[in-house]
Amino acid sequence: MKVLLKDTSLRVFLFLVALLVLQLFLLAQTRPSIAIISIDTKDIELDDESMANLVRLELEKIDQYEVLDKYDVQDAISKEPNPGTNYFGKKSVLSAGRILGTDKMLTGAVERYGDKIVFILRLIDVKAEAVEKSSVMEYQDVQSEIQTMAMISVKDLLEIPNDQHLVDLLINYDLPVTTMKTTMSLNGPRMGAVYMAGDNGARLRASRLEGGFDMFPVTSMFGYQFEKQYLSSGQFQALVEIITAVNGLESGKLIPSVSFINGFRFSKSGMEFGLGPNLRVTRVEDGFYVGDRWYRTEDVITVPSNTEVVRRIDSRGTLHTSLGLIIAVGKTFKSGYLNIPFNVYVLPRKDGTTVGLTFGFNTTNRPKL
Repeated sequence: MKVLLKDTSLRVFLFLVALLVLQLFLLAQTRPSIAIISIDTKDIELDDESMANLVRLELEKIDQYEVLDKYDVQDAISKEPNPGTNYFGKKSVLSAGRILGTDKMLTGAVERYGDKIVFILRLIDVKAEAVEKSSVMEYQDVQSEIQTMAMISVKDLLEIPNDQHLVDLLINYDLPVTTMKTTMSLNGPRMGAVYMAGDNGARLRASRLEGGFDMFPVTSMFGYQFEKQYLSSGQFQALVEIITAVNGLESGKLIPSVSFINGFRFSKSGMEFGLGPNLRVTRVEDGFYVGDRWYRTEDVITVPSNTEVVRRIDSRGTLHTSLGLIIAVGKTFKSGYLNIPFNVYVLPRKDGTTVGLTFGFNTTNRPKL
């Protein structure tokens, strides 16, 4: 008798456990229902209904909710005595949710602001009569990727991880505020002194009888700097500078040059550095050395065998464009609206490195109110 009771109790216990597991399984398979009536749009290519269809499609792909069909939603709403013209506000959305008998409602807005597209989505719990979750995302104005934006925003609303690379491609991060405090323009005149070392320096100082230029060891420099900023981030600027100049006026010479510099400047400290190509026009001549003596090729009938012909600067030669690399560092001092930039630069060359010091000035105009 005791064995029979034990057997019966075990069977009842197992039956109850199986019933509980079945109920839990059925509950797990039951998904909450959700409906979308319309998404408010402004200044984008899709209208309210098309935008709602796009968000509904992305919501169905995620498969977390039982998404009500748009035709069932429209049919149920149209049967109301006084159907609303839109369902964007919380009160009207809750009213529609009770009519539809759904657990959740999804509403929101998509609007273009300047160069941004702003997605706002809200998930509303009908029973609790409260906004359960919300998502606000700002994208670049690339309307051909509006569906991708909808996918990212829906996943963000439901706290599903997005592909970060895809998000970075479309997201519109705020740019820093650019004001007089964070930018600096140094267009203006430049003047300074230049020293050339090595063989080229010796040629500049040599007499004209030897093909030199009979110039002082240190020459003057007068020019003008043009610049254009292409990047500003807080106190940091990246810019392109063009510096035109002439050298050698104190020696009665006119040696033109132009430099193209990619520069980087820190507005708060006034420090900057840059580098780029330098073009200079001077006279050059071909020739060769025999011992320490220089001979021009045009002064001899034949060039001795096994002799290397080289080109060097020579006042008797022809005009030639010389290309080099300029590297510059500097600091700008301020006095009210007056900017005074000082720069040191170097042009490294095997036949004679050039070192220069320049300074200039300009004023920052007070903004018009």
